[in-house]
Amino acid sequence: MTETTPGWLSPDELEMARARMPILYVEAVPVRVDDCGEVTSIGLLLRIGPDGTVSRTLVSGRVLHHERVRDALLRHLEKDLGPVALPRVPPSLQPFTIAEYFPTQGITAYHDPRQHAVSLAYIVPVTGDCRPRQDALDLVWFSPREALSPAVQSEMPGGHGVLLKQALAHAGLAP
Repeated sequence: MTETTPGWLSPDELEMARARMPILYVEAVPVRVDDCGEVTSIGLLLRIGPDGTVSRTLVSGRVLHHERVRDALLRHLEKDLGPVALPRVPPSLQPFTIAEYFPTQGITAYHDPRQHAVSLAYIVPVTGDCRPRQDALDLVWFSPREALSPAVQSEMPGGHGVLLKQALAHAGLAP
């Protein structure tokens, strides 16, 4: 029988899977938009990494076994932004880009020392009250100009700064 109950792998199973195959992720760039649909601000999470470094990141997480991409996106948005963020997931689930993370630096702009991961990236407008949960310390809203500044970009490891630039370019806010 096929196991159809979604769930996390045990830490050992996840480590073994990461060593053998790419893992599918979703990433979301939470944005506020005006009445015309133009991006007015971008929400970046403030996190502390396992090594104690503080960084800014996007909403991100694995797609579980037997979970739809749309459901994974909503689950991670709620997990990171809170239950009343009111995300508006696009009707078409075509990502603005696909980011390939490699454990070896330099293959792409994206790096994750733990694994080879493939991430579907989306811009998601949110209209509700966002309060970070789980391992995020804070959520800070930046104007597009501030988000593209060298200071903010330098706080985004692993290629998230590149992904943010791509999202803003896709939204018509090229640097």
